[in-house]
Amino acid sequence: MRRGHIGWVAGAAAAVLVAAGAITYSVAEDTGGSDTRTPGAESADAGFARDMAVHHQQAVEMSYIVRDRTKNEEVRRLAYDIAQTQANQRGMLLGWLDLWGLPKVSADPPMTWMGMGDMASGKDGALMPGMATNTELKRLQSLSGKRAEVLYLQLMTAHHKGGIHMAEGCVTKCTVGVEKRLAQGMVDAQQSEIDLMAGMLKERGAQARS
Repeated sequence: MRRGHIGWVAGAAAAVLVAAGAITYSVAEDTGGSDTRTPGAESADAGFARDMAVHHQQAVEMSYIVRDRTKNEEVRRLAYDIAQTQANQRGMLLGWLDLWGLPKVSADPPMTWMGMGDMASGKDGALMPGMATNTELKRLQSLSGKRAEVLYLQLMTAHHKGGIHMAEGCVTKCTVGVEKRLAQGMVDAQQSEIDLMAGMLKERGAQARS
């Protein structure tokens, strides 16, 4: 790897860490630094942080799978961007739970904080709407080239739609300002990526699943 490229990567990593630290500090300010304003374990703030961390982890997993299954630079670039963005956001969400002194898991079904705890059966690993099943992930791992690209784009489109629905729930129900702003940013970014993936699917003679 070229020395200049190494420096750029190090600089980008440092910027991500600084941004994450700044957002964590903002959360501390938003909660007033006092237990009276810290979200409770059953709050929308905590529920969103827990559930979206799980949701994001699968997106990261799918993105790394497809990067190994295709040589198409456009798909690989999209997968890399999604993986890096969602891994960073996942770290923030889990960090906030630590900051609030709240557990990262709950005995309640996913999306209970949205009043939708019965929406996903969890069958075959699909814990929340939009998530891929274990069977679909295994199929993605078995494909290569254009077929892997199409399945990834279809699975990620559905995944983003489920993520947007959850993020919109946080925008409405969460009380911590910086978390609401992050959720709105997720809505905007993921909708933009859905539009991008629709074009990429069309180029491959395919379309998103209904």
